[in-house]
Amino acid sequence: MQVFKFGGASVKDAAGVRNIARIIKEERSDHLLVVVSAMGKTTNALEDLVWSYYQKTPDVKAVWDRIRAYHEQIMQELGSTGKGAYEAVYESFKAIEDYLAQEPGYNPDKVYDHLVSYGELLSTQIVNAYLNMAGLDSYLVDARRLIRTDDGYREAKVDWDQTCEYITDTLAELLQTNVIVTQGFIGSTREGYTTTLGREGSDYTAAIFAYCLDADGVTIWKDVPGVLNADPKWFDETVKIEKLTYQDAIELAYYGATVIHPKTIKPLQNKGIPLYVRSFLKPGEPGTTIGQFERHLPVPSFIFKINQILISLHPKDFSFIAEDNLSRIFGLFATYGVKTNLMQNTAISFTVVVDNQPERLGRLLPRLQEDFKLSYNEDLELITIRYYDQVTIDRVLVNKKLLLEQKSRYTVQLVVKDLG
Repeated sequence: MQVFKFGGASVKDAAGVRNIARIIKEERSDHLLVVVSAMGKTTNALEDLVWSYYQKTPDVKAVWDRIRAYHEQIMQELGSTGKGAYEAVYESFKAIEDYLAQEPGYNPDKVYDHLVSYGELLSTQIVNAYLNMAGLDSYLVDARRLIRTDDGYREAKVDWDQTCEYITDTLAELLQTNVIVTQGFIGSTREGYTTTLGREGSDYTAAIFAYCLDADGVTIWKDVPGVLNADPKWFDETVKIEKLTYQDAIELAYYGATVIHPKTIKPLQNKGIPLYVRSFLKPGEPGTTIGQFERHLPVPSFIFKINQILISLHPKDFSFIAEDNLSRIFGLFATYGVKTNLMQNTAISFTVVVDNQPERLGRLLPRLQEDFKLSYNEDLELITIRYYDQVTIDRVLVNKKLLLEQKSRYTVQLVVKDLG
């Protein structure tokens, strides 16, 4: 049994959907489940829609009309826009428009999850319809019926026992005769409210299904030839890594490597399920295999995160930064959903580096200022090097001002300001 995951770039247009059908025909195993992300940049567009709707700006209809037209164009190029093959898509269009006609709910994160989830729903409805037109006996399953979560909207936690029970009970027989198509990124609460698993969470969804179904392997289809030692956006010369240990993959994902979602690896490691990263542009090439290997990374690997903020907290009284302070600080970060990419503390200060998320930081920082004096630097870069040496450190510090450095045995993290 195999799980395939196709990201937004692979379904950004009609040609991409046709290509998915070709890959499934050529690679299909006896039992195949396909996880599909929202098409192209639809999630970003739906985020714009969420904030326009929630803030009642006058461009709500225009934002939605662009999203609808984009999907209709793909359907037209695939062969039909009528309400036959694509009836489910038009039902989703109506559901979105009915929702937008209502007053926004009180919880913006709940509104976010409800609307943004339609990116995956629309995408899978179109892909499923086309696969059936291509003769592939595809069956669409709503992931919200199967993946049970808590109510941590925008970053929901999975109830693994309940989820695996739903997945095995629902899919065991269907997989015998159908290609199963389902959505990445989404789930639902016990009460039936839609949740999301965090941005780029479709990889994680593939791992959830693979774990629950005891899959033989998971393949993530990307627009790169495999896992590279650096993002081509930042480095002209990159090296493809043919084999990667679970541990190294987890570390790279944790530090921000965008090729794999951070939560994806652990469920697969727990059951020894290999993960393959392959190119949908060149499906004949082997890509990268992540599994239980002995050898660690053969070359240094670089991870860049931009638009970072370095925040330093200092007690207002005469106390030190001790366990009670740290407990309160971490509690507030968790409450407002702000993840720390790096942290460092001294006797009288605690410093963190976080992504610049104005809506979340706008709620967190005032709470921190109740007990601490704050200072911060904006527009920074966080560079992480796995299996570093001094040559690699010097290489990335050209035209940079180093603000903070943190080293462990295998990893160095550098917080820098661009001097260019």
